[in-house]
Amino acid sequence: MATIAADGSGEYGQGILHRVGIRGAGLRSPIDEGNTTPTVSSRSLTRARRRQLKQIRTFMQSHDLDVTPLTLRIAYEACSGTNPGLVRGIDDRRARGLPITLEWLEAATGGDACDGGQAVSKLADRLEHGIDELSRATSTVRRVTSQYGDELERQVDDLAETQGTEEVIAGLADFAKAMLARSRQTEEELRASERETAVLRENLDRARRDAEVDYLTGLPNRRAFEKVLQESYEKALAEGQPLSVAFCDLDHFKAINDTHGHEAGDRILKVVAETLTSACRGDCFIARHGGEEFVMLCRGVTPVEAFARIEAAREELAQRRMINRRTDKPFGIVTFSGGIADVARYTDPREALAAADEALYQAKEGGRNQIRLAVDPGDSRQAS
Repeated sequence: MATIAADGSGEYGQGILHRVGIRGAGLRSPIDEGNTTPTVSSRSLTRARRRQLKQIRTFMQSHDLDVTPLTLRIAYEACSGTNPGLVRGIDDRRARGLPITLEWLEAATGGDACDGGQAVSKLADRLEHGIDELSRATSTVRRVTSQYGDELERQVDDLAETQGTEEVIAGLADFAKAMLARSRQTEEELRASERETAVLRENLDRARRDAEVDYLTGLPNRRAFEKVLQESYEKALAEGQPLSVAFCDLDHFKAINDTHGHEAGDRILKVVAETLTSACRGDCFIARHGGEEFVMLCRGVTPVEAFARIEAAREELAQRRMINRRTDKPFGIVTFSGGIADVARYTDPREALAAADEALYQAKEGGRNQIRLAVDPGDSRQAS
């Protein structure tokens, strides 16, 4: 297995680390921005980066994982805490003495939801760049061909009108006519190419949208949510508006799958998605974060206001009595637990995600079927 040096060098070098996000927000030092004079802050950030790289290397070596963009992304999310659900799952498997395998990691991260989404995005960017180049070249060639055809047509007309045209001139005129026909044909072929390019662009746009949609619930997926989270965070800070984030996780979902089957479990996930969506308004963005976990971003909404909305959705779901249509057996009471954090209170929106996830964990530990507010980063008291 290839290894990574503590400074990020090695077989794959710094490029792949940058692509998987290890050189992202929170780990950039002033040296990276062109400042060649190390400061105390830059040295501390460099040490923090090296510690994280060492943790990633240790994680991959201890679980015998090959170095690939996918495994690096998963290791980074596990070591940095950017995917709290993954961290909980790893801790649980370790506690039960179960191995952390690539197959399990792929399943736990939703089938390469994050890294795969990035790969699709990069591929789409390259395709779009190629389409732009083709469109420009096509337009240029078609314009030149059209001009050439017009000039050739004028020359043929002049030759045809010449008195006493000799055989060579006649032959030249025939040749020119043939070239004119060919140029017109080429022009039509280029028009067809442009039409195909337009269709390809439309398909590409559709594929890009599909890459950010959860196929089961029709909600945005985690990749789409992370982009909206960063954009909303920056806007909330600039405008001084509240911003709340909530994690919601189904209670005892494994038991539903074990008892009724995965197909029935998928229907329950759709019902929960619809219930949470009904609690959302135009100022709320909801996504399926992975597995049975949903995440909501409420823009311009305080945590207390978000609590009221999600609590209403929780009560509505708990009061429903659903039946497995295939077996006519009742599902019993289906509930979810949730955790809410005030994003604007944190210097990094990922810290708010971690706080909401911790509040969700407290709700699970407290008996499930309840919503908890995260502890304010400046207050040690727990609200509920």
